[in-house]
Amino acid sequence: QVQLVESGGGLVQPGGSLRLSCVASGSIFSINAMGWYRQAPGQQRELVAVITSGGSTNYADSVKARFTISRDNAKNTVDLQMNSLKPEDTAVYLCNALLSTDWGSPIYNYWGQGTQVTVSS
Repeated sequence: QVQLVESGGGLVQPGGSLRLSCVASGSIFSINAMGWYRQAPGQQRELVAVITSGGSTNYADSVKARFTISRDNAKNTVDLQMNSLKPEDTAVYLCNALLSTDWGSPIYNYWGQGTQVTVSS
């Protein structure tokens, strides 16, 4: 059993900052990539940022230079520092991990429950 639990969402004014955290726990052998996605009402889920076990990162164009993703491989955690937040960043943010649960087992995609981020004055 693998769980991803997010924390750190909330209400913030435009221009403000929030830091999201996600911890993966359970029967984990290795984690390849970890990342953050978001989904606004009536819209498709979209990639926000992803980081590999080696530290390579990729960001959506809409968040480049404002958001920073980081990861602690020893603790199985991934954080998203969000600065200069805009109303269009409002969404449910979901943690994602590509991981295997045993030596030689397939890599599966796991999701957290999500945390709400609302940017509004």
